[in-house]
Amino acid sequence: MEINEILEVASYAGKIMLESGAEAYRVEETMNRICMTLGVETANSYATPTVIIASVSHKGTIKSLLVRISNRSVDLQKIHKVNDLARKLNSENINLEELKKRLKEIEEEKRYSDGMTILFSAIGAFGFVFLFGGSIKDAVAAFIIGLAVKYVSIKCEIIGLNSFFITSISAGILALLAILSIKINIANDMDKVIIGSIMLLVPGLAITNAIRDTVAGDLVSGLARGAEAFLTAIAVAVGTGVVLSFWISIFGGV
Repeated sequence: MEINEILEVASYAGKIMLESGAEAYRVEETMNRICMTLGVETANSYATPTVIIASVSHKGTIKSLLVRISNRSVDLQKIHKVNDLARKLNSENINLEELKKRLKEIEEEKRYSDGMTILFSAIGAFGFVFLFGGSIKDAVAAFIIGLAVKYVSIKCEIIGLNSFFITSISAGILALLAILSIKINIANDMDKVIIGSIMLLVPGLAITNAIRDTVAGDLVSGLARGAEAFLTAIAVAVGTGVVLSFWISIFGGV
């Protein structure tokens, strides 16, 4: 048994899950299960949104590893596949090399095309307008804004902008397009258009994971995710607030 390889592959699985938006307790549970199933005597792991620390011991030998997490997104399919793979190690007799191969395939798996992501983001904005009592004209405006906002977000991610600035820029563009939609009579209610479109930027998963981690006792991870959600909300407020304030100061109203 190669303890170093077991520790590395377990940490690799945890890294994929954390980068895909998994909760800390789920990452720790999956890593420990992989290590124990592959034959080590004891396994302990500690996960936060930015780092994984794992340690295993076997026949008096203790090994530990730290993995830095720098990129985070949302991909529930990858979380499910890694978690499911860890649970099938025994039933399918998956060895270490096969496990590495499957994890690599999961990591490299293409999520959705940019066009598909942009389209369904726009559909989401379209639907949220009705949820908040908007009209069909407001929903159509939100659909167009959703297309633009998601396109800008994807392009900003490609050039490597910080997530705070991506959210602020997207929110600013959203507010500007909402104002213009009213001015050219595409929409009726600017508030409904903004609220429906802005739901694309709301950090729903971060808030949910912050609560779940805190309830599960992972206070550091919970507070970190809560702070991340709070900063995202500030970025949304800054982006929309600056554009609306600028428009009012220049043109005297919206």
